[in-house]
Amino acid sequence: MKTSTCSLPLLATTRSCVPSDVSSAAVASQAPSAAGSTVRFGQLNPGRLAPGAPLVQGMKVAFTGDTRTAREQLIARSVAAGLNVMSSVSRHTSVLVTDESDSDSAKCRAARSADVPVITEEAFLGLLTGVRPGTGHANPAAPASPLPAQRRTGQPASAAPLSGRRILVLGGPHDHASAQRARIAELGGAAAVNLSAGVTDVVLLADGAGDRRMPHITARQLPIHDADWLATLAQPSGTAAEVTAEPAGALVLPRGGVLDLPPAYDGAGAWTVTASWGHQSGCEIDVVAFALDEDEQVSCDEDFVFYGAPQTPDATVRLTTEGPSEQAVTVDLTTLPDAVRKIVIASAIDGSGTFAQAGAIEITVAQDNGARVVAQATLDAATTERTLLLAEIYRRGPRWRVRATGQGYDHQLADLARGFGVDVSG
Repeated sequence: MKTSTCSLPLLATTRSCVPSDVSSAAVASQAPSAAGSTVRFGQLNPGRLAPGAPLVQGMKVAFTGDTRTAREQLIARSVAAGLNVMSSVSRHTSVLVTDESDSDSAKCRAARSADVPVITEEAFLGLLTGVRPGTGHANPAAPASPLPAQRRTGQPASAAPLSGRRILVLGGPHDHASAQRARIAELGGAAAVNLSAGVTDVVLLADGAGDRRMPHITARQLPIHDADWLATLAQPSGTAAEVTAEPAGALVLPRGGVLDLPPAYDGAGAWTVTASWGHQSGCEIDVVAFALDEDEQVSCDEDFVFYGAPQTPDATVRLTTEGPSEQAVTVDLTTLPDAVRKIVIASAIDGSGTFAQAGAIEITVAQDNGARVVAQATLDAATTERTLLLAEIYRRGPRWRVRATGQGYDHQLADLARGFGVDVSG
């Protein structure tokens, strides 16, 4: 056996992905892994293939170069045997299969860099007849619990001066408006990005009086405050009659705020993160999602969900568009493969603009059975960012959590996707 290797940032996964051109029927028709063994997907990665040792379910296998057996058949047989076929090579790859070990292909270079074992197609086919059973991910059922009441504002919800209020900030330069929205969250309020029905107050900054929404604000007789109003709020203000509950008591999460999601009940285990923003004529915003393994990498390119591929092959992660300024990602936690450890939801500017022009993005979290919104956050990038991580849904022990991320980057969506292991050409 010849060894090689990699320190590329593209790490592999423990979940098998079948390319879209390989049907489930084709997979089912292939020979089983080993006599008497049951193929289970979502296996723990047992590590690298050792000289003279058998393949084990859960191993991460990559192919490169020409093969005598059709590549689709190799992939289908590997998947049927319980192996994880990867689209790239990393330090987590168990073995690279190629008859061209001296090739200068990206996978061969990565294998040489990371000292990943390399075997021939003939050797691989021989090992494929005796794949040993692997060890699956433990995924114990979470205990029943009510809807979360976790808040990271530093003070109880009842003591927050703006608890229950939804405040729209108009005008001002981006950094000033962003600071005002951050202050609203600190005081327990929700910073709105559009003049929705739930808005209770308006803060006017420089040039805000000329905003096209002002006539509607005046018609609704909403309280209008100047830029200094928030600085005066140090004690609880208003009475219960004077405030409107933020979407049925939704938690206001600051940047980095986390809450535990309750387990599925009544068969509803799908959660939807909805992103909305003020309509911008100068730029468009795309919302995307990545289904990641424990190495925070996609297991195949189809785990990148965007407008051109709006769901994963198993439909456990789906993207929907509700108009030019609202998109949503729905994740079904009850059917999500065990090997998926995190769903990252992000947004990106389509074009040459930045989030300084686009402004803030509001996210809401709701169970996808018509239930109420349980959490919301308003996220601002700084000035030059073109991609923005909005939220992540991730496993923590037997439970799932959601985090309001709010991390921006200057690079484009393609660079963000590559960082998560997506094979982006160009």
